[in-house]
Amino acid sequence: MNRVILQKGFRVVSHIFSLPTPALAHGGCSPLRTVSFPTNPARGISNTAFERLNYQRLKPEKELSDGLNTMLVIDKEGGDAPTAAGSQKMVLKNPKGTRDFDQKQMAIREKVFRTIIDCFEMHGAETIDTPVFELKETLTNKYGEDSKLIYDLADQGGEILSLRYDLTVPFARYLAMNKISNIKRYHIGKVYRRDQPSTARGRFREFFQCDFDIAGQYDCMLSDAECLLILVQILQKLDIGKFSVKVNHRQVLDAMMEVCGVEKDKFRTICSSIDKLDKTPWDEVRAEMVGQKGLDPAVADRIQTYVVMKSQGDANAFIDQLRNDPLLSKSPTGLEALDQMRQLMSLCGCYGISEFVSFDLSLARGLDYYTGTIFEATLQGEGNAAESVGSIAGGGRYDDLVGSFDPKVSRSGKIPCVGVSVGIERIFAVMEAKLLKEKEKVRTTKTQVYVASAQKNLMEERAKLCRDLYLAGIKTEQSFKMNPKMLDQLQYCESYGIPFALVLGESEIQNKVVKLRDITTRAEELIPRDSLIETIRRKLQETQ
Repeated sequence: MNRVILQKGFRVVSHIFSLPTPALAHGGCSPLRTVSFPTNPARGISNTAFERLNYQRLKPEKELSDGLNTMLVIDKEGGDAPTAAGSQKMVLKNPKGTRDFDQKQMAIREKVFRTIIDCFEMHGAETIDTPVFELKETLTNKYGEDSKLIYDLADQGGEILSLRYDLTVPFARYLAMNKISNIKRYHIGKVYRRDQPSTARGRFREFFQCDFDIAGQYDCMLSDAECLLILVQILQKLDIGKFSVKVNHRQVLDAMMEVCGVEKDKFRTICSSIDKLDKTPWDEVRAEMVGQKGLDPAVADRIQTYVVMKSQGDANAFIDQLRNDPLLSKSPTGLEALDQMRQLMSLCGCYGISEFVSFDLSLARGLDYYTGTIFEATLQGEGNAAESVGSIAGGGRYDDLVGSFDPKVSRSGKIPCVGVSVGIERIFAVMEAKLLKEKEKVRTTKTQVYVASAQKNLMEERAKLCRDLYLAGIKTEQSFKMNPKMLDQLQYCESYGIPFALVLGESEIQNKVVKLRDITTRAEELIPRDSLIETIRRKLQETQ
């Protein structure tokens, strides 16, 4: 007997039926099948529909384990009786573009978060939080062509709201609302985009961003260089493979488009096209600019001569080349931006990160709020699809965004800001693939000591010892069985990577000692109860 999964646009004819023998021959006893009957309200279902009925075996559960596709069909009525008219089946699945994380995956994520936060705090950052939804007008006209990816919430008779697209615009709103002109802050939180998801590339509709931003009036390029330094330090500490950081300047881009003949009102939309060059061939980008955005083909060809240019080791020589360019040399704003880029690349040399940073004219970053430097980090995938996730971090300068929320700021002067955002999901995808490849064991708990009993009726003694360990701040576990088997307790320690076990027996209780067992080496020693806490702390410190 087999349960039917109804597909959208089809209706059920018979809920229970028997499969022909061949359908079961290569599938064992798997009962889950799909059957589809086209619905035609005017004519109903003809006899030929039954004659053409095909049985389609579902893919194995392993192939469906992806968080975007997994479904579990549950009969709300229970049992295998035919479904009554009007009743429905519950389909348990993740919403498109989202996923669950199991214990091992969460352990990896926490490690990544801790590494990133430590780096942010090393540079003196404070943390804040903002709501996951904002007034829709707060997010409007901030993201260029990507504005179509914003999730709008249903109007329930109150404010018109949208889920936040990133953490930058809410941060600018926070500064304007609270009259803050100087802050170095980090923020880790979920953001939402109606993008086309891709699990292998770590692209989801709900994901974490880890942002570091500096707001305030500071001397040229010092805060920009610090953002680049933080980005490089994070990627080095995460040890996820070779990476590079591309940098550019929005005013250099504007000057490039101006001298190539792009109309000013098309600067941002053409930037959005250029921004696709990291994953789309030039011919397709050119076709979009000419065919969809109405750019003159000759102008597009002139743009191509610039977007293929980038520094090859010597940034100063590249900047001199751009300054001497017959067209770019005629743009005062472009020349000023090139001077700023020279200062930035010089500071990168002082910080020892020049080998990771290149000045690349193909970098555009399509968000409307950028006004100065822009940067993006990418992994150098070595032919491995799991590692070729593309951009893993990005950022730039946005000097006008705070003023767009507060007219007083616009009149009295700008609140310049620059920041970097690390894409945690893409980094996690790489780390998860790396650990799977290396078959590295991941601890899912932080338990330091397991209290075990070697004999029966010692539950109360275990509880007293656990109490002492908890009061000392030592992470401790014990069995929830009254009389657990010794072998089961030791196997639990090995399974969860718990480094030490404290074993209690009647003789140990009488002699006021505890047997300390090293789970890895299986070495044992008796420790007096009055020096137990001190001994455990020393042992734990030695294992770190």
